[in-house]
Amino acid sequence: MTTDTNGQSAEPSVGITDSERAELERLRAEVARLRDAAGTGPATKTPDPTRRNRWRWFAVAVLCILVAVLAITSVTSRFVRGEILDTDRYVSTVAPLASDPAVQAEISNTITDEIFSRIDVEGLTAAALTTLTDAVPATENAPRVDRAVEGLAPVLAGQARGFVQQTVSSFVAGDQFESLWLQANRAAHTALVAVVTGDVGPSSVTVDDSGTVSISLGTVIDNVKARLLDRGFTFAEKIPAVDKQFVLFRSPELVRAQRAVSALDTAADVLPWLTIALAFAAVAVAPRGRRLRALSLAGLSLVLAMLVLAIALLIGRALYLDAMPPDILAPDAAAATIDTVLDPLRLALRAVAVLGLVVAVGAYLLGGSASATAVRRGFGHGLDSVQRIRRSRPPNAFEESLFRARIALRSAIIGIAALLLVFWSYPTGLVVLLIAVFGLLALLILELVIRPAKDWAAKDRNEESDPPDQETPGAATPAVETV
Repeated sequence: MTTDTNGQSAEPSVGITDSERAELERLRAEVARLRDAAGTGPATKTPDPTRRNRWRWFAVAVLCILVAVLAITSVTSRFVRGEILDTDRYVSTVAPLASDPAVQAEISNTITDEIFSRIDVEGLTAAALTTLTDAVPATENAPRVDRAVEGLAPVLAGQARGFVQQTVSSFVAGDQFESLWLQANRAAHTALVAVVTGDVGPSSVTVDDSGTVSISLGTVIDNVKARLLDRGFTFAEKIPAVDKQFVLFRSPELVRAQRAVSALDTAADVLPWLTIALAFAAVAVAPRGRRLRALSLAGLSLVLAMLVLAIALLIGRALYLDAMPPDILAPDAAAATIDTVLDPLRLALRAVAVLGLVVAVGAYLLGGSASATAVRRGFGHGLDSVQRIRRSRPPNAFEESLFRARIALRSAIIGIAALLLVFWSYPTGLVVLLIAVFGLLALLILELVIRPAKDWAAKDRNEESDPPDQETPGAATPAVETV
């Protein structure tokens, strides 16, 4: 073979027809034209992949921020809807308050103050003592009785108050009060639902323009009155019909929330799906080969969003306690009330945070980074070790059938876990963690069962093709991330 002046190989003239020579010259001219175009051609440059990927990652970042914002809105809206429009949910939330010592003390003081504001025990006692002294005539050797009992009215009134306080406290600490508390809160919540939806409800709740929500203690006071009469406190007969309102909470923001309940009811159903859709969009716009990394970023955005929401709750709680006047609700009772009411929201944000963490870790382990590849390789070696302990053998029919259906089975396990999370009414962080753990255990059991069939299939392929650089069974492929 010879070389021409252009540095290209020149075919020998022997054995080449004229048509072949013409075709060869045409191909050489085409190659020269393409080389010139690549070197000096004007506006035919291919797009810069680095710049294009930069814009894709910018879109991923924007979508992840939207995912975080919508996650906060979704969790908050579902909490508000559950507490305002779901009576059973609300009653289960406030039920622990009936056994809280601070709340019990506040209710006891409220009922006692209400009773003594309705009856003048000191005045009645003084009148009774006056009647007694008038009934006993004065003699020369005995002074009037009023001199002996002078000043007893305030003492007797104080003792009466202590007696009433002790009676009320014992009643509030009993099981009957817990039942009445649930009844009162159920009636109050029914009325609150009527208020925020515009329907007419019972009068057991008061929601004023300042956002103060109160429930009726009339049933509790009636029971206390009956107990006082049973214990011989006849002054209780003068207690009129009382419908004392106990303040649950007060927030001017409640008025605004009432106006947005209808929108929240719809948003609570739409926002979670919109959040999921944006997360998938972030994965879709990511550069090819980096989509698992985008999925991991979407999961981390959920975790960061829930962290921001938790911090916001701490700040809001502090502001609420500072704004609550002590004469309306004692600080201890206010703290117990707000902590109990916000407990479902805390559980919800923990659940979403755990879900985001599971997604982020799972996407990372499936990615193409060196550390993730090492983890997968170690997992494969571990399965190989288990297989060696079980001794190499041909797979049975059951193992072969599971191996052939492995993709469908893996998809079914992941799908069942996802459905449990979607249709679980109020999943907590522990529920999400348990679902993830049981899903991983199911996948691990499947891998252990199909391992003999998988190794046997790999051995058959090796025997048929015998490539020089065939990877050992169980070793993880370095570049898994191709989606």
